[in-house]
Amino acid sequence: MKRALEGRGDRCFLDMPLQEVITFVAEALGKRERDLVVVTMDRPRHHDIVDQVRRSGAALRMVTDGDIAAAVAPSMPESSCDLYVGMGGSPEGILAAAALKCLGGDMQMRMWFHDDAHRAEVAAQVSASELNQVFRVHELIVGESALFCATGISDSPLLPGCRLVGHRVETHSILMRSRSGTVRRIHAVHDLDRKVVPLRA
Repeated sequence: MKRALEGRGDRCFLDMPLQEVITFVAEALGKRERDLVVVTMDRPRHHDIVDQVRRSGAALRMVTDGDIAAAVAPSMPESSCDLYVGMGGSPEGILAAAALKCLGGDMQMRMWFHDDAHRAEVAAQVSASELNQVFRVHELIVGESALFCATGISDSPLLPGCRLVGHRVETHSILMRSRSGTVRRIHAVHDLDRKVVPLRA
Protein backbone atom coordinates (compact mmCIF):
# COMPACT_ATOMS: atom_id res chain seq x y z
CA MET A 1 0.00 0.00 0.00
CA LYS A 2 2.73 2.47 0.92
CA ARG A 3 4.56 1.77 -2.36
CA ALA A 4 1.31 2.07 -4.30
CA LEU A 5 0.62 5.46 -2.76
CA GLU A 6 4.14 6.66 -3.49
CA GLY A 7 3.91 5.39 -7.07
CA ARG A 8 0.65 7.17 -7.82
CA GLY A 9 1.45 10.50 -6.26
CA ASP A 10 0.71 11.64 -2.77
CA ARG A 11 -2.92 12.16 -1.94
CA CYS A 12 -5.03 12.69 1.15
CA PHE A 13 -7.33 9.77 1.80
CA LEU A 14 -9.06 11.76 4.52
CA ASP A 15 -10.55 14.11 1.91
CA MET A 16 -11.66 11.32 -0.43
CA PRO A 17 -15.02 9.51 -0.30
CA LEU A 18 -14.48 6.15 1.39
CA GLN A 19 -15.63 4.38 -1.79
CA GLU A 20 -12.67 5.88 -3.67
CA VAL A 21 -10.29 4.83 -0.90
CA ILE A 22 -11.61 1.27 -1.02
CA THR A 23 -11.19 1.21 -4.82
CA PHE A 24 -7.60 2.46 -4.45
CA VAL A 25 -6.77 -0.15 -1.81
CA ALA A 26 -8.32 -2.95 -3.87
CA GLU A 27 -6.26 -2.00 -6.93
CA ALA A 28 -3.08 -1.63 -4.88
CA LEU A 29 -3.52 -5.09 -3.33
CA GLY A 30 -4.72 -6.76 -6.52
CA LYS A 31 -8.06 -7.69 -4.98
CA ARG A 32 -11.71 -7.24 -5.82
CA GLU A 33 -13.47 -4.64 -3.70
CA ARG A 34 -15.86 -7.26 -2.33
CA ASP A 35 -12.86 -9.26 -1.10
CA LEU A 36 -11.45 -6.41 0.99
CA VAL A 37 -11.89 -6.47 4.77
CA VAL A 38 -12.38 -3.02 6.32
CA VAL A 39 -12.18 -2.67 10.10
CA THR A 40 -13.66 0.04 12.28
CA MET A 41 -14.63 0.45 15.92
CA ASP A 42 -18.25 -0.27 16.85
CA ARG A 43 -19.11 3.27 17.88
CA PRO A 44 -22.05 5.60 17.06
CA ARG A 45 -19.60 8.14 15.58
CA HIS A 46 -18.69 5.60 12.88
CA HIS A 47 -22.24 5.22 11.56
CA ASP A 48 -21.40 6.95 8.26
CA ILE A 49 -18.27 4.80 7.82
CA VAL A 50 -20.30 1.63 8.34
CA ASP A 51 -22.86 2.74 5.75
CA GLN A 52 -20.19 3.58 3.16
CA VAL A 53 -18.35 0.29 3.61
CA ARG A 54 -21.58 -1.68 3.26
CA ARG A 55 -22.53 0.22 0.11
CA SER A 56 -19.12 -0.51 -1.39
CA GLY A 57 -19.62 -4.26 -1.07
CA ALA A 58 -16.42 -4.73 0.94
CA ALA A 59 -16.52 -6.92 4.03
CA LEU A 60 -16.95 -5.02 7.29
CA ARG A 61 -15.43 -6.11 10.60
CA MET A 62 -16.41 -4.13 13.68
CA VAL A 63 -14.40 -4.36 16.90
CA THR A 64 -15.58 -3.28 20.33
CA ASP A 65 -12.07 -2.42 21.58
CA GLY A 66 -8.43 -2.68 20.52
CA ASP A 67 -8.24 0.11 17.96
CA ILE A 68 -4.43 0.13 18.10
CA ALA A 69 -4.30 -3.53 17.10
CA ALA A 70 -6.92 -2.97 14.43
CA ALA A 71 -4.99 -0.03 12.94
CA VAL A 72 -1.74 -2.01 12.87
CA ALA A 73 -3.18 -5.29 11.57
CA PRO A 74 -3.42 -4.31 7.85
CA SER A 75 0.40 -3.93 7.78
CA MET A 76 0.98 -7.44 9.16
CA PRO A 77 1.69 -9.97 6.37
CA GLU A 78 -0.51 -12.68 7.86
CA SER A 79 -3.41 -10.37 8.71
CA SER A 80 -6.90 -10.85 7.32
CA CYS A 81 -7.58 -7.08 7.47
CA ASP A 82 -6.89 -4.72 4.58
CA LEU A 83 -7.89 -1.29 5.85
CA TYR A 84 -8.67 0.44 9.13
CA VAL A 85 -10.81 3.58 9.22
CA GLY A 86 -12.09 5.51 12.20
CA MET A 87 -11.80 8.21 14.82
CA GLY A 88 -10.04 7.59 18.12
CA GLY A 89 -7.78 9.00 20.79
CA SER A 90 -4.43 10.70 20.20
CA PRO A 91 -2.42 8.28 22.42
CA GLU A 92 -3.78 5.33 20.46
CA GLY A 93 -2.87 7.04 17.20
CA ILE A 94 0.73 7.62 18.30
CA LEU A 95 1.13 4.02 19.49
CA ALA A 96 -0.26 2.72 16.21
CA ALA A 97 2.15 5.01 14.32
CA ALA A 98 5.10 3.58 16.27
CA ALA A 99 4.12 0.03 15.29
CA LEU A 100 3.61 1.03 11.66
CA LYS A 101 7.04 2.67 11.61
CA CYS A 102 8.54 -0.68 12.67
CA LEU A 103 6.58 -2.50 9.95
CA GLY A 104 7.34 -0.01 7.17
CA GLY A 105 3.68 0.98 6.99
CA ASP A 106 1.99 4.36 6.97
CA MET A 107 -1.17 6.10 8.08
CA GLN A 108 -2.92 9.42 7.72
CA MET A 109 -4.36 11.24 10.72
CA ARG A 110 -5.99 14.59 11.32
CA MET A 111 -7.40 16.13 14.48
CA TRP A 112 -11.02 15.16 15.03
CA PHE A 113 -13.32 17.17 17.27
CA HIS A 114 -16.35 16.06 19.25
CA ASP A 115 -18.13 19.36 18.72
CA ASP A 116 -17.56 23.08 18.09
CA ALA A 117 -16.65 23.69 21.73
CA HIS A 118 -13.94 21.04 21.57
CA ARG A 119 -12.58 22.52 18.35
CA ALA A 120 -12.49 26.01 19.89
CA GLU A 121 -10.64 24.66 22.94
CA VAL A 122 -7.95 23.07 20.77
CA ALA A 123 -7.79 26.09 18.42
CA ALA A 124 -6.79 28.24 21.38
CA GLN A 125 -3.67 26.11 21.87
CA VAL A 126 -2.44 25.33 18.34
CA SER A 127 -2.04 27.16 15.05
CA ALA A 128 -4.72 27.17 12.36
CA SER A 129 -2.52 25.08 10.06
CA GLU A 130 -2.12 22.38 12.71
CA LEU A 131 -5.88 22.09 13.11
CA ASN A 132 -6.19 20.75 9.58
CA GLN A 133 -2.76 19.17 9.13
CA VAL A 134 -2.61 15.59 7.90
CA PHE A 135 -0.02 13.70 9.93
CA ARG A 136 1.92 10.73 8.59
CA VAL A 137 4.01 8.16 10.43
CA HIS A 138 7.34 9.92 9.82
CA GLU A 139 5.92 13.12 11.34
CA LEU A 140 4.46 11.39 14.38
CA ILE A 141 7.47 9.16 15.07
CA VAL A 142 10.65 11.11 14.38
CA GLY A 143 13.96 9.32 13.78
CA GLU A 144 14.78 5.74 12.88
CA SER A 145 14.91 4.21 16.35
CA ALA A 146 11.46 3.17 17.53
CA LEU A 147 10.17 0.20 19.49
CA PHE A 148 6.68 -1.17 19.87
CA CYS A 149 5.61 -3.90 22.25
CA ALA A 150 2.19 -5.17 23.27
CA THR A 151 0.54 -8.11 25.01
CA GLY A 152 -2.93 -9.24 24.00
CA ILE A 153 -5.58 -9.00 26.72
CA SER A 154 -8.63 -9.72 24.58
CA ASP A 155 -8.55 -11.27 21.09
CA SER A 156 -7.67 -8.81 18.33
CA PRO A 157 -6.52 -8.90 14.70
CA LEU A 158 -2.96 -8.42 16.00
CA LEU A 159 -2.72 -10.79 18.98
CA PRO A 160 -4.74 -13.51 20.71
CA GLY A 161 -5.98 -12.57 24.14
CA CYS A 162 -5.11 -14.11 27.52
CA ARG A 163 -6.26 -17.68 28.00
CA LEU A 164 -6.79 -19.30 31.39
CA VAL A 165 -6.13 -23.04 31.41
CA GLY A 166 -6.44 -24.53 34.88
CA HIS A 167 -3.89 -22.73 37.04
CA ARG A 168 -1.98 -21.37 34.06
CA VAL A 169 -2.43 -18.28 31.93
CA GLU A 170 -1.21 -18.17 28.33
CA THR A 171 -0.26 -14.78 26.90
CA HIS A 172 0.87 -13.66 23.46
CA SER A 173 3.10 -10.61 23.00
CA ILE A 174 4.75 -8.86 20.08
CA LEU A 175 7.94 -6.79 19.98
CA MET A 176 8.96 -4.72 16.95
CA ARG A 177 12.02 -2.62 16.16
CA SER A 178 12.04 -0.02 13.41
CA ARG A 179 15.79 0.11 12.80
CA SER A 180 16.01 -3.56 11.81
CA GLY A 181 12.38 -4.24 10.95
CA THR A 182 12.50 -7.24 13.28
CA VAL A 183 9.20 -8.56 14.63
CA ARG A 184 9.36 -10.97 17.55
CA ARG A 185 6.41 -12.93 18.91
CA ILE A 186 6.44 -14.28 22.46
CA HIS A 187 4.11 -17.04 23.65
CA ALA A 188 4.36 -17.26 27.43
CA VAL A 189 2.78 -19.62 29.97
CA HIS A 190 2.41 -18.26 33.52
CA ASP A 191 1.99 -20.69 36.44
CA LEU A 192 -0.45 -19.01 38.84
CA ASP A 193 0.52 -21.36 41.66
CA ARG A 194 4.03 -19.91 41.56
CA LYS A 195 3.48 -16.43 40.19
CA VAL A 196 1.53 -13.82 42.09
CA VAL A 197 -0.69 -11.70 39.85
CA PRO A 198 -1.84 -8.52 41.66
CA LEU A 199 -5.49 -7.68 41.02
CA ARG A 200 -7.18 -4.32 41.39
CA ALA A 201 -9.99 -4.24 43.90
